This record gives sequence, structure tokens and C-alpha cells, in this order.
Amino acid sequence: MPVGGLVPRTAEEVGGNAADLVVRNAKIHTGDARRPRAGALAVRDGVITAVGDDADVAPFLGPSTTVVDALGRRVVPGLNDAHLHVIRGGLNYVLELRWDGVTSLRRALAMLREQAARTPKGQWVRVVGGWSAEQFAERRLPTPAELNAAAPDTPVFVLHLYQSAILNRAALKAVGYTAATPDPRGGRIVRGRGGEPNGMLLAAPSALVLYSTLAKAPALEGEDRKTSTRHFLRELNRFGLTSAIDAAGGFQNFPENYATVTELAREGVLSLRIAYHLFPQTAGQELADLTRWIETVRPGDGDAWLRLNGAGENLTWAAADFENFAEPRPELGPYEAEFEKAVRLLMEHGWGFRLHATYDETIRRDLTVFEKLAADGLFPAGNRWLFDHAETVSPDSLDRIAALGGALSVQNRLSFQGEAFTRRYGFAAAAEAPPIGAMLDRGLTVAAGTDATRVSSYNPWVALHWLVSGRTVGGLALRGPRNRVDRETALAMYTAAGAALTGEQDVKGVLRPGCYGDLAVLSEDFFTVPEQDIPHIESLLTVVGGRIVHAAAEYEGMDEELPPVRPAWSPVAHFGGYRSSGARQAELLGEVVAESELHRHWRVARGLATEQPQPFDPCFLL
Repeated sequence: MPVGGLVPRTAEEVGGNAADLVVRNAKIHTGDARRPRAGALAVRDGVITAVGDDADVAPFLGPSTTVVDALGRRVVPGLNDAHLHVIRGGLNYVLELRWDGVTSLRRALAMLREQAARTPKGQWVRVVGGWSAEQFAERRLPTPAELNAAAPDTPVFVLHLYQSAILNRAALKAVGYTAATPDPRGGRIVRGRGGEPNGMLLAAPSALVLYSTLAKAPALEGEDRKTSTRHFLRELNRFGLTSAIDAAGGFQNFPENYATVTELAREGVLSLRIAYHLFPQTAGQELADLTRWIETVRPGDGDAWLRLNGAGENLTWAAADFENFAEPRPELGPYEAEFEKAVRLLMEHGWGFRLHATYDETIRRDLTVFEKLAADGLFPAGNRWLFDHAETVSPDSLDRIAALGGALSVQNRLSFQGEAFTRRYGFAAAAEAPPIGAMLDRGLTVAAGTDATRVSSYNPWVALHWLVSGRTVGGLALRGPRNRVDRETALAMYTAAGAALTGEQDVKGVLRPGCYGDLAVLSEDFFTVPEQDIPHIESLLTVVGGRIVHAAAEYEGMDEELPPVRPAWSPVAHFGGYRSSGARQAELLGEVVAESELHRHWRVARGLATEQPQPFDPCFLL
């Protein structure tokens, strides 16, 4: 029978060319300069076979083809976060209460109080990144006293960027911090009377005190790790993400902490393509770790779903500058000798790498090492390497990066930390952090991502809004027109540029025949929606390799069923992940109703009203 104007053919008529999936009646932005717009496409065996209009995809329509009517919505290539801690995030996702997208501290504390009541003895309530005090109407952090009031007996750990953490009394007891506990190197335990910890931990500037404290919390095991990871990947699919480059990170050991995604890949149930990196974990042992990996694995190992991309984002700990903009720029000691050995080792064996580098002072020192090795022929064109973050990189350093064939990956860390950066370095510096215009002018590959989950939120549309508007989540306009980009460029930074960082630019990041069938049908048109509404975009249908991995609204139920969230008391099971605009509106309505009830009780107590409740009129909100 006809399907939206398309007539399915018999198996004999279509032969072996039947598509698994056809998307029609769409406004497709292909990202392909040769055919930038289309209305329909077909996917077979995970790969796009046709892009055009209904007539172009009709020959691929068979009796078993799934036909999706996009209802005139915008379709884009699947998004690719070029710097996401997806592996680590997946192992912990169902244990974390997410404040991503919550707009008031009052609501955040109410969620925390409710979760504490649901959390069994021996477990923690943990809020681990993805939010900033600037996103709250109150424009402040919670206090230890507020955490104690919300959860008198359940340990609570709240991480704010890589600047600070707030613990309640129960958490301080659980981790064993007392007046006798010394401050760790580069960190500070804030103390009250008698030297007792008051619940505040500060990165000064090292974040080690923050994530070493978090590492003391109970962890998931076995099948629960797999379930947590699958739900996290589905949450990323919800926003149209189909790929991510995992930047490794602290407390992510290889191979043990990679075992979960490896098992899911082996079972064929990953819903996100992951290119991962290896990060030496122990200072003084970096060269031994890199040597061991070089002897056992190689970049490119894996398949289209899970593959090794290289080393980093740290190669040696001494060369890492911390991005805590609430503190002065760290002065790094001599590190070049060991750093040069690490880079030489990688380049001699054909390994690419990525480097965490916030400040130009660090980037200049790194480039001097690279130029020395390049003179020995050790920076061949085929070895992909890049700098991450690069908020204060200089024009001269950009020229040197271009000369060495490097690339850049920028993240929207300043949409969460822009106010702190501005207070320390001023508006003029913030307008150039990072200097995206100068990067693009030099023809450099500049990919975009979030650095989630412990710093920014994993919502890519918050990052895309920052690229386009230059505004923080608190609404502060920082970056001038030169360092903002148009929407098409922003989307390319989130698709094709990320594919280039993994050497997949011929098969990923655009919608054309021969490329992966990775796409998203958006809730709003990214190219026409008001700028302030870009962060509220979601995907209604996300497709990876022709598989529908997320479906909502008219498409609900078309995606693959996931196992239930475990444990049953999980914050994700109750609150979900990122707080959508719809959830925020419902919460606002609930808060107004609560305020209305409080006001009624006040009036009753004063004899101004009766106990009989009055019907609530939502029109008074308008």
C-alpha cells in the first residue's frame, strides 16, 4: 500500500537493493557541498544509498523497508562530540543526580532532598558536573549547611566544574576527612572551628582533590555498568549525537575501564560510535604505559563502532595545565625532557595524540618540542595530532600549529566558566577565548565538543548555542562577532570536523551515498529557531548506521528497548538526565502552585481565607 506517496515494491521488483530505512518529507541539511539540500534519503546495510527526493529513493523501497515521514522537519547529519568523556560517564551515569538544565538552586536542592530520601544506606547522592552556579536564578552555589539540611544522614557530594566540591557532614565522615587530614598537593580542604573540614573542597589549582574524593564513592559492577552505559548512550542519542571521541581522563585505566564498552560493542548494542584515547594515569610511569600500549594495540584497532584513535589528552602529567579559572594560571615546572620522549615514542610508532592545553604559555612550550622533533622528520602528515581547549592560544602559536599539520578541538567550557574567566582576565581576553575566527582563517581543522560530563553539560545544543551566540549559560555575552560562527559552520564543527580528527571524513559527518547512515530528525529547525531557543533543541529520531536508536513524539516506540535502569533507586530512574524545557516549565508551575499554597496557609492563619482550597488558575502566570 502507498506510504506517504511512496509505493513499496515487491521483493522481486526491488531485488537486492531494498533499503532498510527511508526518510522522506524532510528538510535535509546534508553537509555535502555538492548537494547541500534534499528531501529524502535511503539507508541499506548501515550506509546511505540514495539522497535526493521521493523519486530518488523510490527504487529502494521494499516490503520490509521502514519508512519515516519527517513531517517537514529538519534532518541533519548525526552530531559528533569531539571531546567527551563518554566511557567514564557511562560507568557512573545512573548513580548521578544531574543538575544539567535546572534553572534554580531551589529546584536543585529539592531534587537532592528527594533523592536522598530514596537512596539506601551505604550509597551516596552525587551531583557530578554539567552545571554552573550562573545558570541558577540565585546565581550561587549551595552551601554545606543546605546540603546538611537536605540530607542529614546520606553522604552528598556536589562537584562544581573543576573548581570546587561541596560535601555534607555524612560525606565528610564517609571519606574520613578530619582536622588531622592534610591538604593534598594543589588542593585545599576548607576548615572551620578547630580545623575541622566545613564541607568545601577547592582546586588550588589542581582538581585531584575533587576527583580523588569522588573516587571514594561506591561504584557499579558487572552488568550494572553495562546497563548504565547503555542508558547514557541513549541519553546522548536523545540530542542527536551519533558519534563521540572519548578523551579518556583521570581514573580511566586501560584496559579495565574500557571493558564495558568493549563488551557492548562485541554484543552489537552500542548506539553511539566511539573513537577512544589512552591516557597515562600515574605520574612517573607515563613512558612505561605508552610503551606497553604501543606493543599491544594500534590506532585504528576496532571497527566503525569502537576504535582506538591515539594517546592523550595527557601524555605526561607534568605538562598539564589546569583550567580552573577561579585560580591563577598554574606555573608549570620543567617538563620538556620527559614530554619529548613521550611524543618521540608515539611519532616513531605512528601514533597520533591529543593534548589538553588551556593556556598559550603551555602551547608555546609544547610546540617548541614538536618543532625539534619535526626537524628529525617525526611529524609526518599521516599522524593526526591536536590541541584541546586552547582558550588563550596566540596567533603566532596558531601559525606554528598550522605549519606542523596540527588541528584543534574547542569546547564550550566558557559557557559554564565564562564569568570566572572574565573576572580574572577581563572582557577583552574573554572575547578571544578561544580565538575561533583566527583558527578558521588559517584553514585549520577545528572540531567542537563539550568536555562533559564533569565540566560542561553533555547537551550538544548548549555548545552549539555558545558557538553561535557567544553567551554563557547565565546569559552573559562574551565573544565578539569575529569569534562567533554562523549556524552552518557550527554544525560542520560538530559533524565533519570531528570525523576528520578520527580519519573518517570520507564516511562520516555528511549525508551522501557511501557514508554512514547517521542522522537526526530535530524537534526544531536549527537554522531558523530563535537563537535563545537553540539549547532546547532535541532529536525526535536518531539513527546510527540505519538503526533507530532514539525515538520520541510521533516516533515513540520505534527505537530499541533498553533494560530497566538499575539500581531501582537511581536518580536517572526518577529524574532522567538533562532537564528539558518541558520539564522546567512543569517544575516552574509546581513551584508556583507550592508558593500559592504557602500563601493560602498564611492567609488562613490570619483569618483572611478559609481552609477550603481554591482552584488554581494557570492564567495568572501569563
